[in-house]
Order: sequence, then C-alpha cells, then structure tokens
Amino acid sequence: MRTIEEQVERLVARGLPEAPLKAWLAERDGPQAGLVVVHPDLVPASALAPLLERDGKPGFVVPDMTDLDEFAPIEGVEVPGGPAYVVTDPQRGDDLLNWSPDEALPELVGRGRSPMTVSEGVSWLLQQPDVLARNVCFMTIGSRKPKGKALDRRTPAIWVSNGVERDGGAARKGAAKVGWCWAGNRHTWLGFASVAARHG
Repeated sequence: MRTIEEQVERLVARGLPEAPLKAWLAERDGPQAGLVVVHPDLVPASALAPLLERDGKPGFVVPDMTDLDEFAPIEGVEVPGGPAYVVTDPQRGDDLLNWSPDEALPELVGRGRSPMTVSEGVSWLLQQPDVLARNVCFMTIGSRKPKGKALDRRTPAIWVSNGVERDGGAARKGAAKVGWCWAGNRHTWLGFASVAARHG
C-alpha cells in the first residue's frame, strides 16, 4: 500500500479536488498507514467509479443503478467527516464467497470488523486496481439505501464486466463495474469487503 501522501497525490493526479485533499493531509493527525477514502460529500461514488481503470477501460455504474449515491452507511458504520479519511486493514473477504449479504453482515461484525461502504470499495480500487480479479470480486454491504423504515433489498457490489448488452456491450468487457445484488442471494464469485477501523 502506498503512503498516505502518495495516495493523495494519486487522487489529485486522477482529477480529484486538490485544495481540500491537501488541506486534509496537512491537518490530519491519525494513523500514518492505511487506505485513503474519498468522502462521498467531496466526490460521490457515481463520480468516482468512472475514474477506475482496468484493462485500459474506465469503470462504470450499471445503468439500472442511477440512485447509487442514495446508498448511505448502515447503522453501526460510522464514517468520519471531512473530504477524506483513512481505513485500516482492508480485506476482500474471499473466505465469504457464496454467502449472502444477510448472512455475511453478522459474521463480519462478530469478527470485530466493519463492512466496507461503496465509496471505500471504489477508493480502494483507485489505489490498488489489481484487488479486483475476475471471479473473485466483492460486495460493499456497509452501504444500503433507506426505504421508508426499512432498507432497499439491493446491496452494492463491484465486479468485472463481461461486456453484456445491459453493461453497454463488448467495449466494456473487463472493466470495473459497480452494480448491485439482492441482500438474500449468494454468488460464488462475490466476497464481502471489510475494514478494521476508520480514522479522520
């Protein structure tokens, strides 16, 4: 993992707002190692996704998820304020392949870990694109969309596009794709990303 300073430089090089990120970097006194996450208040996940690059192709959000930015941290997931923050020990959750989101959440909490949000997942891939591998991808169930007094049954996930028509066709084959899965469904190729802690 790059240093905090190197990660901020990488984000700025990708076109993210320099002034607030550099100001945050100068003022922070948190841990000196970890993953820098772009706060959705600075740049929402829908705008971060196209900055991803895999196989020379930009990332994208599936066309039927126009409400991605309405997916907020779930109860128990406390996201620090500010233009950015740091998470420690991000993991892809490969040992939870073929679990459903409903099953994986209590398991992660029981391990003392916190489910990754979709902004954290995209931020991770901005720094380490090779984390996303075909057939070993991940969900970000720390983000859910409120729906009345309940939650929308969709859960965000990030995987590799097969270039199907609903993704925009063959031109997007191999690209990083932000989509969704039902909270009760299992997928043999989707784990559950998590972090150890979050710091401002």
